Amino acid sequence: MSAFRFEIEAECPVTGARAGLLHTAHGTIETPVFMPVGTQATVKGVMQRDLEHDLDAKIILANTYHLFLRPGHERIERLGGLHKFMAWPRAILTDSGGFQVFSLDSLRKVTDEGVLFHSHLNGDACFFTPESTVDVQLALGSDIQMMLDECLPYPVTHEEATASMRRTLNWARRGWEHYRKREKGLNSALFPIVQGSMFPDLRRSCAEELLELEAPGYAIGGLSVGEPRHLSQEMTEATAPLLPKDRPRYVMGVGMPEELPQYVAKGIDMMDCVLPSRNARNGYLFTSAGKLVIKQAQYVEDERPVDSSCGCYTCQTHSRAYLRHLFQSGEILYSTLATIHNVHHYLDIMRHIRQSIVLGNFPELLRASASGSALLEPDVSR
Repeated sequence: MSAFRFEIEAECPVTGARAGLLHTAHGTIETPVFMPVGTQATVKGVMQRDLEHDLDAKIILANTYHLFLRPGHERIERLGGLHKFMAWPRAILTDSGGFQVFSLDSLRKVTDEGVLFHSHLNGDACFFTPESTVDVQLALGSDIQMMLDECLPYPVTHEEATASMRRTLNWARRGWEHYRKREKGLNSALFPIVQGSMFPDLRRSCAEELLELEAPGYAIGGLSVGEPRHLSQEMTEATAPLLPKDRPRYVMGVGMPEELPQYVAKGIDMMDCVLPSRNARNGYLFTSAGKLVIKQAQYVEDERPVDSSCGCYTCQTHSRAYLRHLFQSGEILYSTLATIHNVHHYLDIMRHIRQSIVLGNFPELLRASASGSALLEPDVSR
């Protein structure tokens, strides 16, 4: 029996937003969920202890491309798999590396067989196929794995998007067949990815053909590639209703805090984005009152926390003035404290969204979000 299982606990009758439970070999995840990105087996600047015990992240991401290049999936497998390697006892989702490979541009060549690319580290030639990316992820031992897909930039023509979508479908069939032969214990789940650029007809065609695989979950990819933000929402809205209601739906690479309830309202269960950690390191903090750019001079003697309604360690312990000092001084500690806050902010938004679905007042939260009101009540439980 598969260790992977999804069940829906509550559903908003107005929007279709869902609250569910995603069961994996490394624990149960309450959905909708935002997944912090730990590209190279680490969420930058944050210890696993903090992710697990203080932030209570149930699942994080790692990336096949980066771990394939360094330290190598075979080495990680010899060291006991990714969970043991990074000392993370909870669930892990691995991206196939397709997005990273296609961002290499001049360093890669796409064929129907796979992708030839040169490592950005040392220039070595490498070749990814749908089958090989499955093998890499099985060696890593992640709980949720992604099929290799072709991710195009924005904009492209309908003809270009059609050819790319057909290639993604072919890769998905090959990857799925290989995975079913290899994954005998069914401890993991492999998700195909719906592509089609910004063309609803292609998204529909791709989704309909991927449904034939009867996969345990489905992802919507090809977003956050330079398109206007409203197109990301439109493509999600066009695609999500086509996917099975009893399977988790994952939108890759989104979004800003105020966008999270909008994606949930479209029936999305899983999201990820580098924004919380990347923006934190660059001095951009998310709060219930909007953005806060810590380098600004107005914070030089500000004794208040980043967000008075936040219960994270950073806000409970340190002032804006101290964080500004650390940032201006180039101290490593700044990145840790800022990332803890931003990740906490995202996870708390998702907890609040989930609670509103269960209690039946998600439409009110959605309206408050659309009007620019705070998404979070003061956190007094942490």
